[in-house]
Parts: sequence; C-alpha cells; structure tokens
Amino acid sequence: MSTADLVASTVLAKSSTLLNDTARTIYTYTAVLPYLQIAMQELQEHFELNSIPVTQLTSALINIPVGTTQIIYNGVGVPKLPDDMIEPNQLWERQTGIDPYVPMSRRDYIPHQFEGTTTSKFSFYVWENQIIKFLPSNQSNDIKIDYIKDIFTPLVDETSLINVINAATFLEYRTAGLCAEFIERNLASANSLNTYAIMALDRATGIGVKGKQTILTRRRPFRAAYKKRGFMT
Repeated sequence: MSTADLVASTVLAKSSTLLNDTARTIYTYTAVLPYLQIAMQELQEHFELNSIPVTQLTSALINIPVGTTQIIYNGVGVPKLPDDMIEPNQLWERQTGIDPYVPMSRRDYIPHQFEGTTTSKFSFYVWENQIIKFLPSNQSNDIKIDYIKDIFTPLVDETSLINVINAATFLEYRTAGLCAEFIERNLASANSLNTYAIMALDRATGIGVKGKQTILTRRRPFRAAYKKRGFMT
C-alpha cells in the first residue's frame, strides 16, 4: 500500500492501540471516527497556514466569455470555481488562446470609478463571499487560478481513503489524544499523546517546507497557538 492509499481503518486501529484497546472493545471504528475527522480538519488548517505544497494546486484553464463578471462554485452556465478550492492565491489571465498569461492583482473592492465600464483585460479581481469578481471584458479571456485546495475527501467509514502523504503518525497520535481527553477524560494521557502528535506534525511540516524551500524550518508559532487552544496543557 502506498502512502497515497492510507485507509482510515489503519489510523483508527493504531489510535485504539495507543489507548491500550487493540481489540477495539471500547474504541471501535464508529466511536473513534469523529475524532479522526477533527484531527484531519486541524491538519488541513495547519498545512494551509504554512503553505505546505500538498495544499497547493493550479486550476485548469477557465474560459471567461465576453461580459462575464464572476466565477462561482456550482455555477450553471457560468464559469465555475474548482470544487476543492478553499482560497485563491494568484490569478493569471490571457486573451483566449494567446500566450503569455499575466498576473492579476487582488483588491479588497472593485474600484468604483470603473463601474459600468468594460476592458480588454481584467487586471484585478476581488475574492468576496466565496466568489471571484472582476470587471466585464469586451473580449473572451482565459484565467488560471493558483489556489489552496482541500486535501481531504469526507470520511464515510473505516474504508475511506486518506489521501495525504507523511501525516499518518500525526493523525494516529492526535486522534488518540482527542479520545483520551473527550472519551476517557484522562488529561494526563491526552497530554502525552498530544506531545507525540506535535512532534509528528513538526516532522511532516518540516518535510514539506524543506522540499519547497530547501531548508528545514521549525514551526514554533503552531505550538504556542495550540497551547492556547488546549492541544497541550
């Protein structure tokens, strides 16, 4: 099995073992699954904050017809955002079929002095209410989006795949830590498991940062933030 084929049952079983319940008498798949989902949400947020490459993706070409002013999720008959996009990082535009792409600037608001006008290129955009908005163009243009993506598909049961690399150890310890805290109400055990989870997350984060920047960086702000949130006491 490759790291890309990590099955939820593997993480759930190891979390139960860390809680001295290898037979899963108390920590069944059903009982532990909600805590694995929480651990996965935390991992997603941490990877997003630290721009780990696994969260980064570029969209396919999106054609923007003449007069179009927005790209939305679940659009019908209008340009559509990638389903897994959480936040745009950079937009690129070109006249349809004509290279090169040039970067667009992100603004908080569309400047009011341009309202009611059209342009041959967009130049800037806003990200508002989960919609990308821009001025209408008088020609057809292409856009590509560099964006932060959702790295996980929803967990349905223990057979679901966890499609992320180098995070199994964090998920095992953090899931067990959550169970120790909220099922057992054993804070000593939870703190010990969470310490191992933080060390595993440091390693997973360091691998991603090293691959991106060719240096290994400690993510100390994460430690401080999680102490405040109760990850460690």
